[in-house]
Amino acid sequence: MSTLIDFILHIDVHLIQIVNNFGDWTYLILFAIIFVETGAVILPFLPGDSLLFAAAALAANANYNLNIWIFVAIFLLACLLGDSCNFMIGHKIGKELSNHSLFGRLIDKDSLAKAEQFFEKHGAPAIILARYMPIIRTFAPFVAAGSGFAYHSFIRYSVIGCISWVVICCGAGYFFGNLPFVKAHFSLIILAIIVVTLIPAIVGFFKARFQKDEAV
Repeated sequence: MSTLIDFILHIDVHLIQIVNNFGDWTYLILFAIIFVETGAVILPFLPGDSLLFAAAALAANANYNLNIWIFVAIFLLACLLGDSCNFMIGHKIGKELSNHSLFGRLIDKDSLAKAEQFFEKHGAPAIILARYMPIIRTFAPFVAAGSGFAYHSFIRYSVIGCISWVVICCGAGYFFGNLPFVKAHFSLIILAIIVVTLIPAIVGFFKARFQKDEAV
């Protein structure tokens, strides 16, 4: 866990190391990270927003020979395929997987419950909103499928969420990631991104606890 935290907080340094060591394979590596973050129900803690921001910032720096349009394309493809894969898992074996003796331990039941509450509250638009919420976005397709949501309806909302997410995160990184102030405080900026994106989930958690205490 400490390694993951270090990777997230110093993601710019680690991405530079990846670029220097793997060259053009960097695109495939980052594609895999974004795909797994959404596609694998048991791995909701991989970086998403911060990874897109940092990758786009590197693409804006000519020293690294990275193409922003390739990043936009692979990130969009990765989150769309991840959403679809996650949805299919939820549609085919959702309940069985979450109750399985082995996989059930790997799935964060509390986060899954929060995603279910979020989906019940916001309905279909939750698919778009969840794309901007770490952890929740990993479980949203799984929950949508388990709720009987049709795939052709789900994918329409997924496309909107994925396109807007990739454009906003990559656009912010590309245009602002290399500003002197941002470069000097990159770790703090990444931490701020994480905190801001977690605010809705934190607010929802405390609201649910407050309503539960009132009911008692």
